[in-house]
Amino acid sequence: MEVQALIDRGYVVAEPVKSFFVQMLTRDIPLYDAILDLLDNCVDGIVRGNLNTDSEKPYENFYANIEFNADSFTISDNCGGIPSNLMEYAFRLGRPPERQDAPGSVGVYGIGMKRAIFKIGRDCLISTQNADHKFEVTIDPDWIKDEVNWNIPLKQTARSGEQNGTVIYITHLYENISSQFNSENKFFTEELERLISTHYAFIIEKGFRVTINGIDIIPKPTEILFHVGEGEGIKPYIFQAKMDDVEVYLAVGFTIPIPSTADIENDHEDNRYRSIDAGWTVLCNDRAVVYRDRTELTGWGEAGVPSYHTQFIAISGIVEFKSSNPGSLPTTTTKRGIDSSSRLYLQVKNKMREGMALFISYTNKWKGSAEETKKHFADATPLTLTELKERAVALSFNETKSKLEGVQFKPLLPMPARATSNERKITYKVNISEYQKVANFLLDDEDAATSDVGLATFKYVLRKVH
Repeated sequence: MEVQALIDRGYVVAEPVKSFFVQMLTRDIPLYDAILDLLDNCVDGIVRGNLNTDSEKPYENFYANIEFNADSFTISDNCGGIPSNLMEYAFRLGRPPERQDAPGSVGVYGIGMKRAIFKIGRDCLISTQNADHKFEVTIDPDWIKDEVNWNIPLKQTARSGEQNGTVIYITHLYENISSQFNSENKFFTEELERLISTHYAFIIEKGFRVTINGIDIIPKPTEILFHVGEGEGIKPYIFQAKMDDVEVYLAVGFTIPIPSTADIENDHEDNRYRSIDAGWTVLCNDRAVVYRDRTELTGWGEAGVPSYHTQFIAISGIVEFKSSNPGSLPTTTTKRGIDSSSRLYLQVKNKMREGMALFISYTNKWKGSAEETKKHFADATPLTLTELKERAVALSFNETKSKLEGVQFKPLLPMPARATSNERKITYKVNISEYQKVANFLLDDEDAATSDVGLATFKYVLRKVH
């Protein structure tokens, strides 16, 4: 109906402009996040009907292969394909109210796949095979230019083979995207590998296989030290709860022994002690939406907890949220962040700070005596979240008395003995080359522990004054 005819009837045109909608949809999403959205869809395909929740490796035998160059981008999987009952929703720009969220997903808004395609290129062929059909969908520049027709061409084709999955093939890449996909741009590929190895670490650990241009992605999950045995020992603080339809599992502890001053001063890539390996990881339905965060978002620097400092470089935590209803999870629209105003997250954050406080206190009390604590860490084993859950079953949990009802385990960490009135503690720093000379002179070992060298130095001087 023409504009004037609408006005005569008492209406104005308010329908969306397709090209504007597409541009705004992609403006604020980084290319990395767009690709991770497509990978999320692969995982959703597994969760939708093929996930073996009784297995330790529920994602085993499923894969997603990502391939790109300056001319094209492809992501292919064997994760089940798009079922026929979802075809009417899969290509809508947004999720209609009658559409139910996929159990085990993190997607709520129904824009991830389309937004990713529009971000990368102008021409796309989507081929998907499910148990009962095979469809091909084409999105091209003519469709984007057509402001009247919002329907996307679809063609049903004959099934081929037994493997069910989806292939998304994008060409006519935008110039800035093509330059990032160029084989000479090593940084982009390395950063994408890092993001997938961290954000999908727990899914890959559970059997999922992801490749980028033929190279397998190795997962990098957080591992927390766990001492087997009764009484004092290096164990994590653990909290479990359920709020409405969301299950919460929280664990925080040490990933490595607490550092000495020398360890902290060598905070670089080749060192065992690196700040980028510390902090909180937040999982929503197995995906890491926050990875090793050290800001107020995860409780650092607020409510009595100090801001992150390299002194706390050995402390890391994991929070896992699980729900069959993605809308209940405290995620942002990008699925790469936490909704910090979520009531659930705010209550869980209180427990995160409570757990951190135990290990911050331990670190502070042993400050200057890091070498003495090494014996406490010697028999502690690094465990992934899955392994930790299995081991933690034998621990004694107590009910919490906070607003968020659940059960928790507070470890009994070994603390230094109180100095008596006739004892003094000595700490000081010296040049490393001079330190090695003294260590070699006193102990015939230039790499001797600082505590041993310090005590030997004092005893040597003491003998001279007697």
